[in-house]
Amino acid sequence: MKDTLLIELLTEELPPKALLRISQTLSAALLQDLRQDTLAGQDSIATAYATPRRLAVSITHVLDKGSDQALEISGPSVKAGLGADGKPTQALAGFAKKNGVSVDDLVQIDAPKGKIFACRKSAAGAHLETNLALKIEAALKRLPIPKVMRWGDGDAQFVRPVHGLVMLHGAHVVPGKVLGLESTNHTQGHRFLSSGPIIIKHADDYERILREEGRVVASFEVRRSEIVKKLGKVAGQDATLIDDDALLDEVTALVEAPTVYEGQFSAEFLDVPQECLILSMKQHQKYFPLFDKTTGRLLPRFLVVSNIKTSDASNIIRGNERVLRARLSDAKFFYDQDRKLRLEERVPQLAQVVYHNKLGSQFERVERIRLLAGKIARMLGADPLLAERAAWLSKADLITGMVGEFPELQGVMGRYYALHDNEPQAVADAVGAHYQPRFAGDRLPEGTLACAVALADKLDTLAGLFGIGQQPSGEKDPFGLRRAALGVLRILVEHSLPLSLHELVNAAFAGYAGRVGGAHTDLETFIFDRFAGYLKERGYSTLEVDSVLCMNPVRINLVPQQLDAVRAFLMLPEAESLAAANKRVANILRQAQGKGESFQDAEASMLKDPAERALFDALKITSTAAASLFKQGDFTGYLKSFAVLKSPVDAFFDSVMVMVDDPGLRQNRLALLSDLRTAMNQVADISRLAA
Repeated sequence: MKDTLLIELLTEELPPKALLRISQTLSAALLQDLRQDTLAGQDSIATAYATPRRLAVSITHVLDKGSDQALEISGPSVKAGLGADGKPTQALAGFAKKNGVSVDDLVQIDAPKGKIFACRKSAAGAHLETNLALKIEAALKRLPIPKVMRWGDGDAQFVRPVHGLVMLHGAHVVPGKVLGLESTNHTQGHRFLSSGPIIIKHADDYERILREEGRVVASFEVRRSEIVKKLGKVAGQDATLIDDDALLDEVTALVEAPTVYEGQFSAEFLDVPQECLILSMKQHQKYFPLFDKTTGRLLPRFLVVSNIKTSDASNIIRGNERVLRARLSDAKFFYDQDRKLRLEERVPQLAQVVYHNKLGSQFERVERIRLLAGKIARMLGADPLLAERAAWLSKADLITGMVGEFPELQGVMGRYYALHDNEPQAVADAVGAHYQPRFAGDRLPEGTLACAVALADKLDTLAGLFGIGQQPSGEKDPFGLRRAALGVLRILVEHSLPLSLHELVNAAFAGYAGRVGGAHTDLETFIFDRFAGYLKERGYSTLEVDSVLCMNPVRINLVPQQLDAVRAFLMLPEAESLAAANKRVANILRQAQGKGESFQDAEASMLKDPAERALFDALKITSTAAASLFKQGDFTGYLKSFAVLKSPVDAFFDSVMVMVDDPGLRQNRLALLSDLRTAMNQVADISRLAA
C-alpha cells in the first residue's frame, strides 16, 4: 500500500533560533532513510512542519513494505579462496558459512585487483511498521542539537520534553515507540485557543485539521508569510518595517497562530540614538520598529506578533507598552549618564580592561592602533593627527553604560559620544566605522580617515594573535581572524586603496616591538588564502586567481584589474599556445637552474639561428610597447600585446635547441627565454593558465 506518512512529535517549547534548522534536518534525514529501504521513491516529497510545540514531517508516496533487494557481498580473492589443489580454503568456507550458503552457491566476479568470490542473495524488503520507530530515533540523534535534556522517570533524551507521538500512514496508525511514547493519531492544538485532543483521521488532513480545529498554522513558511502580510497591513501606508530576516524567523518560531498588534511609546525617547531603541525592541522584546516611509526616521510606534487573538487586545497592547517603556527608560538613563564624561577621559580606564592575557590591556592596544592608524593615514594622504585622534577614542565606549548593556553598539555609541564632545565630524565617523565590515556583506568604512583606523584595528588584531600562535585551526576561529582578514581585503580592494599589504603587515608587527613572534609570512599567506576565496566568490576561476596571486602582488587593489586582463587574454586565439609555451619555458629554466646554469640578459651578438634572432627582435619591440601599457595600468592591453609573439615563439621551439653543448650559446638562449618569461609575466604567471 502506498500512502502519505505523517510523523509528529508534540513537545514543550522548542528553542526558537534552532527550530527551522532542526525541522529541515529531520525532514531530510527521514526521507533519505526511507528511500534507502525503497519505502519511499524519487517521487516522494517531504514537507516539514515546525511550531514552538511540535516537529512534524509529511512524506508522500510511502510504501508499507519495500521491494526485495538483490545483494552482492564480496568475499576473498580466488587466489586466497582456492588452495593449490583447487579445493576451497578455510577462508572461503568461512565466508560461505557466514552468509548462510554453500561454497557451490558462490560466484566469481571481476574486481579492481582481480577475480574474487561473491555471494549473491535476495534480501526481503523492509516493513514500515517494523522500521519506522527505529528510523525516527536514528534521525533524532543526528539533529544539530548542542544540548539534550531528560524528563520524567525514563531515559529518553531530546532538546525539550516530548509528550506526544503521531505515526500515521494514510489512515493507519503505525505501531511503535519513540522516546518512550507509543504512537497514536492524537495531537493537541493551540495552547489557549483550542481544547482537548485532535484526532487526525488521515495523514493528508494534518495541516488542514490543525488550522481548523487546533487554530495552529503548522507550516513554518506559511506562518512566516502570514506574519509578513499582517505586519505590512498593520504598519499602514505611511510606515515601513525594518528588514531583519533573523528577527522574522525567530518570531515565527515563537507563535503558532500569529496576530499582529500595534503599540506606541513616548516621543521623548526619540532623543536617544535610534540604534539603541531599535536594539531594545528587537533583541529584548522581539518587537518590530516602524520607520517613517519618507524620512526613514524611527517612529514612536512598534508592532508585536502575538500568539493570542482576541476581540479586545487593549490589555495585550498596554502590557507590551509598559514593558517597552521600562526598557527604553533604561536606555535613556545610560545615554544621559554616559554623556556626563567625555570619551577622552575614559581612555585611561581602558588600562583596567584586559584585551588578551598575552597582548596586554585595551589601553595598550589603543596605543598601538593609534600609531598604526597614523602611519596608514600618511600612506593615504589623510591627516595623521585626526587618524590618531580617532584611534585613541575608538575603544573608549567599551566602558560606557550603554555598551555594557548592548555590546552590539560598540563603535556606534562611540560616534554619538564623540559628536557630543564636539570632536571633528571625520573623527567621530571614523570611531563609529572602525569595526566595519563586521560581517560578510556589511558596509565598509567611508573616507580615508575611517579606512585608516579600520585597517589599523584589524591588522593589530591579526598581527598580535598570529604572533602568539593563535591562528585559526580547522573550523575554529574564536577571535574572528578570518573575518578580520577579509575586512582588510575588502577595504583595500573595494575602496581601491594604493597600499602594500607587505608594508601594512610589517607596520602592524612593528607596533608590538618584539613582544610577539615574527609570523609575518604566515599572516600574509593567511590573508592571501582569504583573498583567493573572496575572488572566486566574485566569479573568477581557480586558474585565473592562481595565475595572479602566485605573483604575490604588492598592490592588492589592482588584482581585480589584473584578473580582468587575464580573462581577456584567455579569449584570444593565441592564448592557449602562449600559455603552453610559457609553461615549457618555466620548466626549461627551472631545470637549468637546478643544474647550476647562470644567465642574464640575452646578447644580440650571440644569436645564430634565424628563429632565435626573430624572437629576440619581436620580443624587444613588443616588450617596449607592453611596458608602456603596464605603467599606464592598462593590464588588458599589456597582455594582449604579446599575442604577436605566438609565431616567433612557435618557430623558436620548432627549430632551436636550447641546451646545446656550447656554454655561451646555451646560456644566451636561456637568457632569451628568461627575458621572454619576465616580459610576459608582469601581470600574471601565464604558464599557470596552461591545461
